[in-house]
Amino acid sequence: MSHIKAAITAVGAFTPEYKLTNAILETMVDTNDEWITSRTGIKERRILKDKDKGASYLAIQAALDLISSAKLDPTTIDLVLVATVTPDMPVASTAAHVATEIGAVNAFSYDLMAACSGFLYGMSTASSYIESGRYKKILLIGADKMSSIINYEDRTTCIIFGDGAGAVLFEPNEENYGFQDEILRSDSIGRNFLKIEAGGSLLPPSHETIDNNQHYVFQDGKNVFKHAVSKMADVAEQIVKRNDLTNEDIDWLVAHQANKRIIDATARRVNLPEEKVMMNIEKYGNTTSATLPLLLKEYETQLKKGDQLVFAAFGGGFTWGSILLTWAYDS
Repeated sequence: MSHIKAAITAVGAFTPEYKLTNAILETMVDTNDEWITSRTGIKERRILKDKDKGASYLAIQAALDLISSAKLDPTTIDLVLVATVTPDMPVASTAAHVATEIGAVNAFSYDLMAACSGFLYGMSTASSYIESGRYKKILLIGADKMSSIINYEDRTTCIIFGDGAGAVLFEPNEENYGFQDEILRSDSIGRNFLKIEAGGSLLPPSHETIDNNQHYVFQDGKNVFKHAVSKMADVAEQIVKRNDLTNEDIDWLVAHQANKRIIDATARRVNLPEEKVMMNIEKYGNTTSATLPLLLKEYETQLKKGDQLVFAAFGGGFTWGSILLTWAYDS
């Protein structure tokens, strides 16, 4: 009997219509297009302006896009995972709401939080469930409404983040396509450099925390950049070497879209030319849990059955890792 692997068999995505361009940001904070572009590679980001819609709305739209394109019966989905750092509510599960709204009435569901590595960790979780043989169809969604936790008077963070969602379907594969290997890591030193201080059990909401802007993302950019460049490149290189691959064997680098300089550094470490590096940071900025699936959706028509994809991500916590996956279908 062939060993079961977990393969991605469909993708979906959603981004809001409103574009927050660098030109608009110039009117909001002390910054300019040249400075933002040269340091991050970002030209614009999408923002969900509707105040009555949260991350679940983004996730639902991405899931419906996948369901439509794959002609999938949502009642056949066994599990819905939502990777997010911006859940609708602190207690009620965003994934449960998403599952209900898309008609996945036979699925169980839960949220997964690992900052910008959330979707990568979710891939590991979903593939493990599939490979165990217990479940056949797992919907993994990365969705974040980052605009809800960004201070648009803080030029160190407001230039970086955007809103969006992406989804993939994992199913069993007996042809050796799909999830091949992973290297996942974490280190709580990142707690000091990238965080939202208030709103949790350590520092519950109060008038003081609101007045002090402690419910917005804080980032020590220099330290985050330093760790991200080294650690994301390290694991990408390690997974390539561990699987005896060369740069010619790798078809695509699917890297978290936080900063173009970090992506470039990771590509150089595994000796990949620009044409093998998926990139859309200029259009969407850092959508946190959504960056990886948004890339897959955008490049889906260029992917071929048997392509070797190296995923890499780095996020707050710190969390980081790399996954090797063989693409399972021609688009």
